[in-house]
Amino acid sequence: MRHDAVGTAPYDACMTDLPQPSEASVSSVEIEHRFEAPLAVVWRAWTDPERVSRWWGSDPDGVVTSAELDVRVGGRFEISFRDPSGDAHTSRGEYLRVEEPDVLDFTWSWESEPGAVSRVTVELVGDGDATVMRFVHGELVGVSSHDYAPGWRRTFGKLDAVLADQR
Repeated sequence: MRHDAVGTAPYDACMTDLPQPSEASVSSVEIEHRFEAPLAVVWRAWTDPERVSRWWGSDPDGVVTSAELDVRVGGRFEISFRDPSGDAHTSRGEYLRVEEPDVLDFTWSWESEPGAVSRVTVELVGDGDATVMRFVHGELVGVSSHDYAPGWRRTFGKLDAVLADQR
């Protein structure tokens, strides 16, 4: 079909098939990461509140102020941390799938972005004395969605350091 500048009917017809802006901004982050720690140790790092407190948050100088995790299907988590400037951040969600020691699937939201709920899936596979993690943070919308990839990479770097200290 030829589209002339004179008529807009073909253009208008094509526009109805385009996603709306909110749909077009949805994205996901996929990361595969190898941890030099056994599967059981990495699983506990994700599911034990005291251990989560050691690595959670993308700022290397941030401090977790509270971590509550009820790791079961339908259970909830809430983790709060403070960055070096003193700003407080709280993430929370609900566990949708828990298959120890291989899979965690949960919703994710920031207290500062009400209504913006995304989904995180963590799949862990043991590889000798190491663990390979496939991480997907999907259904991302909202103002902070562009920061998730570098933020999670920094966070997993912190987890690497914590796991190295446990060897």
